[in-house]
Amino acid sequence: MDVALMMRVFPFFLEAALVTVQLSVLAGGLGLAMAAAAAAARLSPVAPLRYLGATYVSVFRGTPALIQLFVLYFGGPQVGINLDPFAAGVVGLGLNIGAYMAEGVRGAIVSVDKGQAEAARSIGFSRAQTMQRVILPQAARLMIRPLGVNTVALVKGTSLVATISVVELTYTAQRFIGSTYKPFEIFGVAALLYMVMIYGVARVVDLLDRRYAID
Repeated sequence: MDVALMMRVFPFFLEAALVTVQLSVLAGGLGLAMAAAAAAARLSPVAPLRYLGATYVSVFRGTPALIQLFVLYFGGPQVGINLDPFAAGVVGLGLNIGAYMAEGVRGAIVSVDKGQAEAARSIGFSRAQTMQRVILPQAARLMIRPLGVNTVALVKGTSLVATISVVELTYTAQRFIGSTYKPFEIFGVAALLYMVMIYGVARVVDLLDRRYAID
């Protein structure tokens, strides 16, 4: 093992890891917003909204994330959508992970006992007030674990944007392999940084889960 090589390339990988973190944060924020909208649509009493939410979830969960990125980045200009690689990565990953998060959000809301809503309505709460003050505070605790699992999947999924030339960890590793011909050491550094980031996310999720756990 060429430890000296690993030490030399490490600063470059730290810069690439920052891009991976930025991708994860921005795509995760977009995904959470899409998940909330899709879950609300699927729970709506309005049939067209339910179908729209279900279609979004089915399309983005039923097709590979890599294909979605290619369609957005390479096919987008044909319909007037011109995004640079980083923006395409954020939007593509955000839409994809949002479809998975949507089921976690919806499942958490549905898991709250219906008696809670009935009790709130009986004391004069509107549907919106019931959701805001009674259902969501309880459902939020149930969302922690599934949203955490999806966040871990998102961090790992950022490696896909290397295919559209976003200079993150995987793309950086591929470039160094082309000049050093030492894939074990190069991918070893990339894997180590991925593990550190994912461990950090997992620790935060565990802390939140224990702090807000429901018996």
